[in-house]
Amino acid sequence: KAMTVAGSDPSGGAGIQADLKTFANFEVYGSAVITALTAQNTAQVGGILPVAPDFIRRQLEMVLDDLGPQPLKTGMIADSASIRVVREEIARRGLREVVVDPVLVATSGDALVTEDTVNELKVLIGCALLVTPNLEEASKLTGVETRNLDDMKEAALQLYQTGVKNVLVKGGHLLEDATDLFFDGKEFILLKERKLPGGPTHGTGCAYAAAITAGLAKGMPLLDAVINAKIFVTRALKFALEVGRGS
Repeated sequence: KAMTVAGSDPSGGAGIQADLKTFANFEVYGSAVITALTAQNTAQVGGILPVAPDFIRRQLEMVLDDLGPQPLKTGMIADSASIRVVREEIARRGLREVVVDPVLVATSGDALVTEDTVNELKVLIGCALLVTPNLEEASKLTGVETRNLDDMKEAALQLYQTGVKNVLVKGGHLLEDATDLFFDGKEFILLKERKLPGGPTHGTGCAYAAAITAGLAKGMPLLDAVINAKIFVTRALKFALEVGRGS
C-alpha cells in the first residue's frame, strides 16, 4: 500500500492521476488524498481550487484509520494551512516513510502554490525521509542558483539542514546528461542517464517520487528504490505517449 497527497490533474499526466498509475505499475495498492482540483491540460493550467485544510485532514484520517500506516508521498499542496495539516497528521501517526516532492511550478511554467507556502514547506521537508526537488524547486527552496553539479551539491547541503534524512536533486534540466544527485548526509551519489531526445514532458517529477514511494512500499531500501525509480522514469520518457498538444 502507498498513499499520495497531491492535486488532481484532469488531463491525467501529473498529480494524483500520475501517482496512482505509477503505483499500479509497481503492483502497489494506491490511495489518494486530494489537496486541490486543477483545471489543466498538457499545455497550461487554467485554474486551481484548493481543498479546505479541514477536509484534507478528514481524508487523511479516514484512509489511515482504515488502511493503516503506509509509505506516503506529497505533491502539490496549495497553501500553508494545508501543508500544516498534512505535517501534523504525519507526526500524529508516526509515519516514517515520507517522500516530499516540493511541487511549486507546473511544467507549463504556471505557479501552483502561493509564495507564503515555501517556509511551511521547508518544515514539512524537515519531517521527511526524502525530498525530491528539481533544479528550479531547489533554487526556490534554498536561494542557490542550481546551474551545475556544484550548485546541486550546495542546494542538497542546505536542504539537509531542514532535518530531512535524504535529498534527491533532480538534474534533468541540465544541458548535459540527466544527472540526479542523491545525498544521505554522508556522501553524494550521482545517478546518470543519457538525456533522451524529444520535446518537453509532463508529470515526470510526480511519477519519479511515486515510483520511489512504491519501492518503499515493496520493502526496498531507499537508495535501491531511488535507482529503480530512475530506471522506471527513463523508460517512461523513452516510450512517452503524445496525448495532447503540449508537454
